[in-house]
Order: sequence, then structure tokens, then C-alpha cells
Amino acid sequence: MDRLLAIFSLSDYEALAFFLFVWAGYTLLTDASFLRPRSIAAAMERQRQRWFEEAFRRDLRILDTGILQILMSGMNMFASTSIIVIGGLFAAMGYNEALAGALARMPFATPSSPEQLMVKLAVLLAIFIYAFFKFAWAIRLSHYCAILLGGFGFALAEPSEADQQRVAAAARLNTLCGLHFNRGIRAIFFGLATVGWFIGPVFYVASTLFILAILARREFGSAAAAAVKSL
Repeated sequence: MDRLLAIFSLSDYEALAFFLFVWAGYTLLTDASFLRPRSIAAAMERQRQRWFEEAFRRDLRILDTGILQILMSGMNMFASTSIIVIGGLFAAMGYNEALAGALARMPFATPSSPEQLMVKLAVLLAIFIYAFFKFAWAIRLSHYCAILLGGFGFALAEPSEADQQRVAAAARLNTLCGLHFNRGIRAIFFGLATVGWFIGPVFYVASTLFILAILARREFGSAAAAAVKSL
């Protein structure tokens, strides 16, 4: 443990702690705080509930299954991309000495030893593994949601209590699918911020703040958020 602590300078550990604090804090504020109702994710949750209520009223649900297929194709793409990145990071670990020399020649970059570079690659690897698990779980939830959708009966004038529970369960699964997919996307964004650490701790803090600003604007202040929240 002492050897690991001696690898980096204090500024590196402060930058890493700042990164983890920002990521965890933003996730908490977005997913479980008073700000959540103002987010585009919360607005889309209402639309997901409305979607399944309307789906129950349709006798032919080809449109709904098509939408689910589109959503699943996007999740599959991100899951596959995460696997490719994970493989690339494992390969990079085998060339950490050459990569350390190449990074040292970059303008403004703080030279990193092979041991330091290995830890940085391991942190980036952990982020993309986390993202993959989020995407994989979102895919499974979308499958469960599709099964519940397939269990919808014929549209009735007045749905029974069991029908209402089935619709609510399908909508809830779809909402959870979106939640985990969003967290996987968020992990990729913060993984991009971690690339700044390869240049130096100051760039790590700057890239973290840059990614935070992008995510916050798109979640709360974008034109898309305004359009959806108006519904």
C-alpha cells in the first residue's frame, strides 16, 4: 500500500479525488436530488410511462416493438464499443514503457513513469468496465420489458387492475433501462475526462470540469431538455 501511495504526487491524488467527487456528486444530484424533476431524464420518464399506456390501447404493437429494437440496437452498439476499448486498454498495458516515453514528448505533458501510466490505464479500464456492465444490464432490462409488452392483451375500453399493473411494471422496467443506459453514457464521458490525467493533474481537473459542464447543460439547459419538459 505504501508503495502504491508513493507512485504519484499529492496533486495527482487530489485530481483523482476531485474527479471521483464530481462524478459521484453529479450522479447523486441528477438521479436522486431535488434537481431530478428538472432534468431531461425525468421528463423522458413521464414519456416512457405515457408510451406504455398508449401501447396497451393498441391492438397491433408493431410500432412499439420497433421502437424497442431501435433502443436495443443503440445499447448493443455502446456495449460493443466498451468491449473494444477494454481490449485496447489491456493491450496498452503491455506497452506502458513505450507509451510513457511517447507521452513525455507531448507538449505541456507531465512525464509519467511506466508504473504511473499502468495505474492510469487501470483507472480508465475500471471506468469502461463499469460502463459495459451498465449497458449490459440495460440490454437485459429492455429484453424483460419486451417480454412484458408481449404479454399485453387486446385493447379494452377499461383495463383491469392486472392490466394496469402490467403496464406500470413494463414502464418501470423501461425507465430503469434508461437509467442504467444513461449511467453508462455518463461513465464514457467521465472516461474521456480521465484522458486528461495522462497529460497531468491540472489537465485532469480541467477536463473533469469541462465534461461536467457539457453533461449539466445537456441534462438541464439544452434545447432538447426544454422541448421535452414542455410536454
